[in-house]
Parts: sequence; C-alpha cells; structure tokens
Amino acid sequence: MEHDRTRTRAWVLHPEIKSDEQRRVPGPALEEAVALAAALPDLDVIGSDIVRLPRAQPGLLFGTGKIEELGERFHDAEVELVLIDGPVTPVQQRNLEKAWKVKILDRTGLILEIFSDRARTREGVLQVEMAALSYQRTRLVRAWTHLERQRGGLGFVGGPGETQIEADRRAIDDQLVRLRRQLQKVIKTRTLHRAARAKVPYPIVALVGYTNAGKSTLFNRLTGAEVMAKDMLFATLDPTMRRVELPDGPEVILSDTVGFISNLPTELVAAFRATLEEVLGADIVVHVRDISHEDTEAQARDVETILTSLGVDDERPRLEVWNKIDLLNEDEREPTFARADRDPSIFAISAVTGEGMEPLLAEIAVNLQGVRHETVLTLAFAEGNKRAWLFRQDVVQSEEQTDDGFQITVLWTDKQAAQFAAL
Repeated sequence: MEHDRTRTRAWVLHPEIKSDEQRRVPGPALEEAVALAAALPDLDVIGSDIVRLPRAQPGLLFGTGKIEELGERFHDAEVELVLIDGPVTPVQQRNLEKAWKVKILDRTGLILEIFSDRARTREGVLQVEMAALSYQRTRLVRAWTHLERQRGGLGFVGGPGETQIEADRRAIDDQLVRLRRQLQKVIKTRTLHRAARAKVPYPIVALVGYTNAGKSTLFNRLTGAEVMAKDMLFATLDPTMRRVELPDGPEVILSDTVGFISNLPTELVAAFRATLEEVLGADIVVHVRDISHEDTEAQARDVETILTSLGVDDERPRLEVWNKIDLLNEDEREPTFARADRDPSIFAISAVTGEGMEPLLAEIAVNLQGVRHETVLTLAFAEGNKRAWLFRQDVVQSEEQTDDGFQITVLWTDKQAAQFAAL
C-alpha cells in the first residue's frame, strides 16, 4: 500500500492495563482509536498494536523491554507520531519522546486536535481553544502553533509554524481570560437566538448518540439537509437544527448534536456542554445506536452516562433507535428485531435504506401530541390580535362566533399557553 509522504506517519497503540478496572474491550477500543486517528486529514496511520501491561509504569508507561521493541519497529517504519489511546502524563510523554525520538499524542490530545479541525461555529472554535489551553497548561506548553493561525489544527500534529513558541503559564492564563470574555459574548448571542426560537411553537426533537452511530445520516434523511455525514468519528461538531413536518404529526425542530465518546476528556465535556444545550431544551430525546457495532452495549452506557451528567432526566420522553440494521447478517437480524419488538420505546431502522422509519416517526408524533393539550378560550371581538396569533401558531381546532366574540378550541403546548397569556 502506497503511503503519502507529505502526511505525518502515525502508529496507534492501545495499552490494555490489567490493573485498570475501567478498561474497555481491547479489539474494538483499538479500532476506535485508529478511526479517531483516521479522522485527521494530516495523518497516515501505518500500523497499530494492543500492548498488554500488568500495570502502568509511572515514568515510562510501558516496561523497558517493550519500549525497546516498539522503538525498533517505529524506527524501521519511519514513524513520526505515536498515538497512545489513553491518558499519558507529561513525564511519561517526555520520556517516551526521548526514547523513541517521535512525537507522542495521548487520547485527549488527539480528540482535541479533531475537535479543532471540525469546529465550525465561533463558539465551537473558542470552546476547543479553551479546552486545548487547559490541557496544555498541565504540560507546561508543548506546541503553540495554533495561536498563530486563524483556523484548523492545534499544532500538536505538526503543520505550519513547526517552531514551538515558548510561553509560560501566565501567557496561557491571559489567553484563557481573553477567550472566556469572547465566549461570554458569543453565549449571550446564542441565548438571544434561543429565546427567539422559544417563541416558535415547534417542539424540539434532539438526536443524540455515540459518535458515528448514524445521527447525521438519519438527520439528512428526515430533513433533506446536507449535513456532513461521513463514516468518520466526530463528523458533526456543531449543533444543526432544521424544521421538519412529521407525517400525520406536528411540525418539529430536529437537532443533530455532537457524537459522544467513551473517556471524553473532562476539558471537552465542559467545553461542549453548550453544544449539547439543545438536548436540555428538547421535548423528546432520540438516542441513535449503531446496532451493528460489536461494542454497542458499552457505547449505549457511555451515552447514558453523559446524558445523566448533563442533567437530562428520565422523565423526558426518550426513544432508542437501533440504526444500521442493513449491516446485520440474516442470523443477527431476527433476534435484533425480536428484542426491539418487545420494548415499545425501541425502533430498529436503517437511516441509509429508510427501513423501519414509519413506525419511528409515528411514535415521535404520538409522544409530541402528548406534550399538547386542548383548551377552550373565549375572546372578545376587540381581541383580534390574540385571535390572529392563535391562527398564526396553527393551534386552532375549531371556532364558534358568539354574541360577545369567539369561542375557540385550541390544541397547544404549555409553552404556547404561557406565550398566549403574556400577549
């Protein structure tokens, strides 16, 4: 296989540490780490390994024998960057870079790099820069190239400005203060936008799920929007919202969100809380799962953990969508459908082929109708503006003229009732 010499030659290691109670199934974990690396356009992943360890060595992570063995392999393959799928302390990083004469990037650094490459909105860019600064602050500044550039990449991986700018903690803290100030302004603007959207009578349906579960593909099928839907981790990093009319149901706002991932760096959970704020305001949460993935159960648990940490309560209507049934073989399909049929809140679908979509949309509509309730209002002739507002909101079921005005039956949400009362 021919490799592009202009890109950074990378090798991925997944340390499987026996003493780590949180360890994941090594095979799928390594696959995910390779997929993460492949999400960066500047990297050429030329090899990967699972490294089994009884425990992590404080100064070097791996044992000296393993370090020598891997060092020879990296030298022979002309590796320039080693990605370690897990946490690496600054001391371990420095020692391994010295031993192997390559750049080292841990899982947090890699995810930050991808987020930086993908973030499109002003808020997304600021959030990533702040997360990167917090991460780098613990490493006493390694690569500051991204501060010289307007967009793309954090400079951990290489690229323009290879000279590492020396800066101390105060420089980082000053930069963090500046970014926080900018972010406050952006968040204020977002709050205004959200307030404007609250006046829209449409309920919000939020798609959530593990990264690469097929949320954007489902979003595109429902809305006809061209959201980036690649078979790539973290393809969507900024919330996208579109209005959709459900068949025989209400119009809704559909929200596509950033994909979740296990061991998401704590800096980024905080940084992307704003991106996931749409989920907190949603009338219904649709959890999209890649049911063809061998680690689908663990992925689902990670999503539930993050939803709980965000404060998404169990009382909010939630549906589970088992996506990618088109990738299951015949032996797998039958038991999957049987399991889904037993639980009325689970729907087996393929966002690619459209199979199973109708029951899912019907259930979303039923759930959202439950959010609405019927009220009979009596309006005087002089309250023409209120009557006009009700018709604009498309909530009027029937209307009768009386001697004093109108008797109007409406089907509306609590939010609309509150807006009407404030008129």
